[in-house]
Amino acid sequence: MKIIIATLWLLIPLGFAAYHYGPGKENLTLDHTEDILTDARQAVADEDWANAVELYQKALAKLPKDRTYDSRRIQLEIAKGKMQSSGLPEAREDLAKLVAELNEDPSANADLKEDALSTLANSRYYMTYLMKLEGLPASEWEPEIEAARQEYKLLAQTSSNKEKHLNDLEAAIRLARAEPTELYGLPIPSQ
Repeated sequence: MKIIIATLWLLIPLGFAAYHYGPGKENLTLDHTEDILTDARQAVADEDWANAVELYQKALAKLPKDRTYDSRRIQLEIAKGKMQSSGLPEAREDLAKLVAELNEDPSANADLKEDALSTLANSRYYMTYLMKLEGLPASEWEPEIEAARQEYKLLAQTSSNKEKHLNDLEAAIRLARAEPTELYGLPIPSQ
């Protein structure tokens, strides 16, 4: 009996080692990633957008590849941070890729899809605003505002927050109809 107890007692460290090098390693990585995400959320709260983007990118790099929902959520937050930190064109491209990826995946989270599409529409709206301020020809900014208008319309039809998206749709229509001279001197709308 003593031999069985001694053998079991000696196997306990082996069990801990197996856990540490197996699922424990992934849990440790997830804990570290969550710490980075907490710092990133704090940077967003402090409106330190460049630091937030950097921290979100660090967290995305550490995240295991099988965590697609978390990966997509972090990609969306990176794009939002880029929009706030003068990276609007790059954020718009990233958002377009993310929305396409979410639309191709039938198991994608509906709230994440809605948030990503709304953010993409917002980025298109702000791109159009800036293009109009720069005096670019209508052939360059019209596709952007038309895409934003269609996305806002889709969101207004399918979302639970119809009022917000209807207001966004109206703003997109007003922007499309506005002359560039009407925009001069106005503050650029906040994102």
